[in-house]
Amino acid sequence: MFKQGRSFTLFPLKVLFLQAETPGESLQTGVAAGTRHFKRAVHRNRVKRLMRESYRLHALPLQQYVEEKQQPMVVFMLYIDKVLPTQELLHQKMPLVIKRIIKELDENTTPAT
Repeated sequence: MFKQGRSFTLFPLKVLFLQAETPGESLQTGVAAGTRHFKRAVHRNRVKRLMRESYRLHALPLQQYVEEKQQPMVVFMLYIDKVLPTQELLHQKMPLVIKRIIKELDENTTPAT
């Protein structure tokens, strides 16, 4: 995924995504917060929990897009800021992340005329 996938940064998130070749789940998602910025596991776990919850609330358009195209997909989000996020910040950024993924997938699959 890290070698073949595409990525973009929408601060404080770095998003990597890849259209999967193998059949299976239509949409797989992962989240991470690095130990470089958050030494304590409690803080890393809080960041990941907030990211997963925000994704769960906003992922429906992406799920519908993937099911419509019938192309399995893998999404991985990294939290790259040095301070703990607020829930409001992630709820603001996650819809933008979802729209950007869909936009980039559309640009990739649309034939040039």
